[in-house]
Amino acid sequence: MFTLVQRNIFQKRIQFKQVNSKIYAKMSCDSLLNNQAELADDALQIVNIEHVEAKDNKGIDYEKLIKQFGSQHVTQEQINKIECLTGQKAHRFLRRGIFFSQRDLDFILSKAEKHEPFYLYTGRGPSSEAMHLGHLIPFIFTKYIQDAFNVPLIIQLTDDEKFLWKEELTLEEANRLSYENAKDIIACGFDKKNTFIFSNMDYLGQSTEFYRTILRIQKCVTFNQVKGIFGFGDGDKIGKISFPAIQAAPSFSSTFPQIFNGKSNIPCLIPCAIDQDPYFRMTRDVAPRLNYLKPALLHSTFFPALQGAKTKMSSSDPNSSIFLTDSAKQIKDKINKHAFSGGRSTLEEHRLKGGDISVDIPFQYLTFFLDDDEKLQQIKEDYSSGKLLTGEIKKELIAVLQPLVAQHIERRKLVTDEMVKEFMTPRPLSFSY
Repeated sequence: MFTLVQRNIFQKRIQFKQVNSKIYAKMSCDSLLNNQAELADDALQIVNIEHVEAKDNKGIDYEKLIKQFGSQHVTQEQINKIECLTGQKAHRFLRRGIFFSQRDLDFILSKAEKHEPFYLYTGRGPSSEAMHLGHLIPFIFTKYIQDAFNVPLIIQLTDDEKFLWKEELTLEEANRLSYENAKDIIACGFDKKNTFIFSNMDYLGQSTEFYRTILRIQKCVTFNQVKGIFGFGDGDKIGKISFPAIQAAPSFSSTFPQIFNGKSNIPCLIPCAIDQDPYFRMTRDVAPRLNYLKPALLHSTFFPALQGAKTKMSSSDPNSSIFLTDSAKQIKDKINKHAFSGGRSTLEEHRLKGGDISVDIPFQYLTFFLDDDEKLQQIKEDYSSGKLLTGEIKKELIAVLQPLVAQHIERRKLVTDEMVKEFMTPRPLSFSY
C-alpha cells in the first residue's frame, strides 16, 4: 500500500513528466498506460523539494535517482584531477561517494586547471533554532572546496522560502532564524574575506541586480513548467510558485556586482543535496536564454534519520536528529536509544552472521564523520563478521560525535552579532575581477 504522500506524488507524476530535463508537458493517455508500472515503482521512492522517503531502511536508490534526474556520476578520474589540482587528498565525502553525482564538473575543473575563476554557491533554509548534523554536510564540503581552490563563496539563507512553506512560521521568526543559523554556518570556519552570507528577505531590498536577475528568470519560466518541475498544485500559494527564481538567481555572477565587478561570465559550482536539483535543472534550462553560464553541481546523498535511512534527518523530529546544541549525554542517549541497528536478534546470531551495514545507522554516520579510512574499514569488517557488537559500534560513533559537536558549540559561542553583520554586509570580497 502507498502512503498518502506516495499517492500524491504518483498522481503528480501521472500529470507531468520531465522530458530531456528541459520540457515539462502533460502526458498522453497512451503514455500513461505504457508507463504505469514504471510510475508505480518510482512512487515507492520519493525525492523532491518537500519530501524524501525510501522504500525501506536500505535508503534511497541513488543509481535510480541519477537516471531519473539525468545527472552523471562523480568519477574516479574527476576525483584524481581534484587531488592533482589542489595538491591534497580528496575529502572523505568524495572518497566515499557521499558527493556522488554531478553536472558539468569537468567544465569547472578545466577552469581551475587554466587558473580561471569560478565561485561557489550553497544555501540553507532556516526552519529551526539549531541546525543538526545533516545540515553540516554541505558546509563541511563547501569549506573544503573553497579552501582547496581559493574561491569566493555565496551562501543564501532562504528565510522567505521557509515563511511560505511553513504555515505556522511568522515572517519575523523566519528572518530571525536566518541570523541564528548564520552563526552555526560561520562556526564551520568560513573566512569573511572570501564569503558573503545573505538573507533573502534583507538582500532583496538592498540589491537591484538581485531583483532584476530574478525577474529575468521569472519571465523565462511558465506556470506549466513550474508545476511540472516542482509538482505545485492549484492550492499552492503564489509565493511558492515564484520562489524557484529566487533560489536560481545566485547561480549567476551578475547577481553580485559588488563581488564580481558586474561580470556575468564567472562560472558557478553548487554543492547541495540532490533533492535541490530540480531548482537547478530549471536554472540550467534558463541560463542560455539569458546569455548566462549554466551552473555546475555536486550532489550529496542524504544524511539519514536516527531511526533508519528510509527518511533523512529532520529538525521537526527531535528523536530523529542530533542537533549542534546537544550535550554529550544527549548524543549518547539518542544513539543508544534511537539509532537503528543492523545487528542481529541474539548475540549468537550476530556472532554467526555479523551485522548488516547496509541498514546500520551508526556505521553510516561513521562513514560521514570518521576521517580515518583504515579505521572505518576495520570497523566495517569487524561488524560485518560479527566480531564487533551493536553496543560497541555505537560506542565508536559516540566517541566521534561528542567532540565534534562540543567543538562546534565552543566555536559558535565566539560568533558575535557583529561578526554576523560583517559576513552579511554586501561588499567586495578579496578577489579581483
